[in-house]
Amino acid sequence: MTGTILDQLNRPMKDLRISVIDQCNFRCTYCMPAEIFGEDYAFLPPDQLLSFDEIVELTKSFVKFGVEKIRITGGEPLMRKDLHLLIQRLHQVDGIKDIAVTTNGVFLVRQAKKLKEAGLNRVNISLDAIEDEVFKETNGRGIKTKPVLKGIEAAREAGLDVKINMVVKKGMNESQILPMARYFKDTGDTLRFIEFMDVGNHNGWNMDAVVPKKEIIEMIHEEMPLEPVDAAYYGEVADRYRYKGATSEIGVISSVTEAFCSSCTRIRLSADGQLFTCLFATEGYDLKEKLRSRASIEEIENWLIDLWTGRNDQYSVDRSKEKPKDKRKIEMSYIGG
Repeated sequence: MTGTILDQLNRPMKDLRISVIDQCNFRCTYCMPAEIFGEDYAFLPPDQLLSFDEIVELTKSFVKFGVEKIRITGGEPLMRKDLHLLIQRLHQVDGIKDIAVTTNGVFLVRQAKKLKEAGLNRVNISLDAIEDEVFKETNGRGIKTKPVLKGIEAAREAGLDVKINMVVKKGMNESQILPMARYFKDTGDTLRFIEFMDVGNHNGWNMDAVVPKKEIIEMIHEEMPLEPVDAAYYGEVADRYRYKGATSEIGVISSVTEAFCSSCTRIRLSADGQLFTCLFATEGYDLKEKLRSRASIEEIENWLIDLWTGRNDQYSVDRSKEKPKDKRKIEMSYIGG
């Protein structure tokens, strides 16, 4: 069955992003602009979310398409009750080799050990600045770095691999590139810089706010010399660099200045069961409806084959060619990343 499905695909799926909740306990550069997500914002009711049973059932099908990695996202996924139980079940799915959670880190002090024991391999932690005053501006709620750094330490102590994601926005936090590199250089964590992207419709994106990969690397290399590292697998989105004379690395995700649409192996599942083949998609495909209408697994998998092989989304390529983009995109708070 696995070989049969894979033979029908023009490229494998490798990375399944599962959003388990649409809530977050503080905003970040991408996700939740203050003017949109006020204190009275109406989030999804529980019965509209995919259940853990549904997520596990769907994951077993996605494995047949080549999925080996799962990243659990949100909102803030650690707000989903008993998340460790979902991770435990996903860890038991034959074919899944890596499970990660993308989080702002503040709940890891209480949950890191439990998540590791359940089968979690790593955490991707959003931290857009190391200095409090800058970080308070990026998260929009005046939160300092201390609770995030405590979460990072808890993840390390639990034995989880840690990646730190910093979205770099000119005029907001580019002053933090070197301080972040200095801080994490010898911690054993991987720091990844992400070009500020036009996800969603409310983050005020324009090209002038982008700090290109080339500038980021040159800035760090001048103080802390770097050397490039080969990609670890097909479709890896971060260009990797190692500090010379050390084993620690950084990465840069440059979907604005160096589009990688042609090698994308990611697919995204929202908390309410919508499927997206691109982070910049304008619409999803209702997988929950098919699941709850009692369509057979074979019917669902045939539908997925048609969807995946028929995809033609290449938003980042089109952006670089300055093609018109007049449609509204999904919000990062909804799809997770």
